[in-house]
Amino acid sequence: MTSAANPAPLWQPDADRIAAARITRFQAWAAERYGAPAEGGYAALHRWSVDEWETFWRAVADWFDVRFSTPYERVLGDRSMPGAQWFTGATLNYAEHALRTAEDPSRAHEPALIHVDEAHDQALISWSELRRQVGSLAAELRALGVRPGDRVSGYLPNIPEAVTALLATAAVGAVWTSCAPDFGARSVLDRFQQVEPVVLFTVDGYRYGGKEHDRRDTVAELRHELPTLRAVVHIPLLGTPAPEGALPWSELTSGDTEPVFEQVPFDHPLWVLYSSGTTGLPKAIVQSQGGILLEHFKQLGLHCDLGPGDRFFWYTSTGWMMWNFLVSGLLTGTTVILYDGSPGYPGTGAQWAIAERTGATLFGTSAAYVMACRKAEVHPGRDYDLSRVQCVATTGSPLPPDGFRWLHDEVRDDLWIASVSGGTDVCSCFAGAVPTLPVHIGELQAPCLGTDLQAWDPQGKPLIGEVGELVVTNPMPSMPVHFWNDADGSRYRDSYFEMFPGVWRHGDWITITDHGSVVIHGRSDSTLNRQGVRMGSADIYEAVERLPEIRESLVIGLEEPDGGYWMPLFVHLAPGAALDDDLRERIKRTIREQLSPRHVPDDIIEVPGVPHTLTGKRIEVPVKRLLQGTALAKAVNPGSVDNLDLLRFYEELARKRS
Repeated sequence: MTSAANPAPLWQPDADRIAAARITRFQAWAAERYGAPAEGGYAALHRWSVDEWETFWRAVADWFDVRFSTPYERVLGDRSMPGAQWFTGATLNYAEHALRTAEDPSRAHEPALIHVDEAHDQALISWSELRRQVGSLAAELRALGVRPGDRVSGYLPNIPEAVTALLATAAVGAVWTSCAPDFGARSVLDRFQQVEPVVLFTVDGYRYGGKEHDRRDTVAELRHELPTLRAVVHIPLLGTPAPEGALPWSELTSGDTEPVFEQVPFDHPLWVLYSSGTTGLPKAIVQSQGGILLEHFKQLGLHCDLGPGDRFFWYTSTGWMMWNFLVSGLLTGTTVILYDGSPGYPGTGAQWAIAERTGATLFGTSAAYVMACRKAEVHPGRDYDLSRVQCVATTGSPLPPDGFRWLHDEVRDDLWIASVSGGTDVCSCFAGAVPTLPVHIGELQAPCLGTDLQAWDPQGKPLIGEVGELVVTNPMPSMPVHFWNDADGSRYRDSYFEMFPGVWRHGDWITITDHGSVVIHGRSDSTLNRQGVRMGSADIYEAVERLPEIRESLVIGLEEPDGGYWMPLFVHLAPGAALDDDLRERIKRTIREQLSPRHVPDDIIEVPGVPHTLTGKRIEVPVKRLLQGTALAKAVNPGSVDNLDLLRFYEELARKRS
């Protein structure tokens, strides 16, 4: 964490870059049209965006030329949280905006999508071809009886067909939802059975890690267990014929039909995303066509500085909100890069090879991938031509300081590094990328526009330079409209508004520094509280995993019945490493010297692996519950875990301790 005497930034945009940034042009334009501050840079613009948020969001809609087929009466009809009513009376369509570039004759034949597989072969889909396919598929969906509000599901990898299916669904006014094909049947059914889809898009299998994975049996189980399905669409990724009763993808997308975009209310559902759902069923989070449109225009067009000529890559799967965020790159006229395969095949540097091959200008990945490259001694700047990459962005977990240094040293010293943080809950970022601000090691550049992000103590007092709860005190357009099957809104309120009524509490520990940047410390519900001193688990991981012997770690703080506090550190060792006295002592010394003597673990325990959610996040709270004696069946939703067998280790450990 930095202070008033913070060191020089790792990176500083030069005057030309600041002048060319879209956010700079937006500020000058908004100053002239809407009274935004012309001076004071980003800090002044952000202050205006949260003080005058109705004016700010009106300016965003105007700047990006949002097509309201019916004009709005007010930017904000009801400003309460939850329940804010945005752009009341307006109608529009998300897919229409995503495909607008196809209307420009000078750009219609440029690539909208670039698809890359593990062989790094490329397939380019032009704007005009994508629009044609969406028009054909939307017409076929209507012919199948799909109507606004119906749910359409995809059991699909990150391939162009998934983008086409999402956009055709949105064009019809139906509601999209997707899972990746590496999800097992139970995980998928835990999600799709909640929303009762009428159409299911499927593949016969997928390729990952150099192998083909046949999913036809899983698809058959999904068809059997989803009685609301009226149609199943077969995409032959592995070349197999459509099973009996399924419709071939090619037949639904061969027409040359001008797309018809259903004009829906601003708050009409666009898609359903799912929380990681480690206990109970995953939350089915509903976000709106208009809310996502406005939020993603702001996030991608201003914060990520994307527009025509850019190429946008983010390593993701269709089971993670970052896939939806990636697809929204189309809104800005950006070419979107879809990679379907393992993040590290045939070698750890695979993602950098994709960036080189496709000419990516924004390279998005996970903090875990950056740290894996560092450990594997990958040299991206030396071994790949990354001259077109202007920004490397990371999310999924906080990027450790060593990750910032490694990207700066090993990719390029003139590199914009954007560590960003948000959530599936808003399908966007609370804090992160600002192209006109400096980058400090270990810090997110700033809170995002229109987001009154604060750190609060338990009494609701704002903190600067101290760790507090991440809260947002004003509504954002992409906050959930509701949760599916939550008629009275109680589950929604309990998830975000129980601690501070009327204020969004996200569940992360953060520090807002005295120079306006943000430090993320990890989940507040798994925070380590020793002798009244709180520390995020992310801080422990960042320190411990610098040691070459540690592949991954997991730390738990356990309040015991006798008033004691047990804090074990579980370590998954690198091949060939041994947890001997020397390594134990180095781990303890690392934590003592770099973090806090109070947070030296009571025990260091070797484990066969660290369990994760299906979207790759370490599972801390369910492990804590197991160690407290909760039965496995009650501590975790089995369909939400990447490897359930790993959890049995912790269950057995609890049994031995009791």
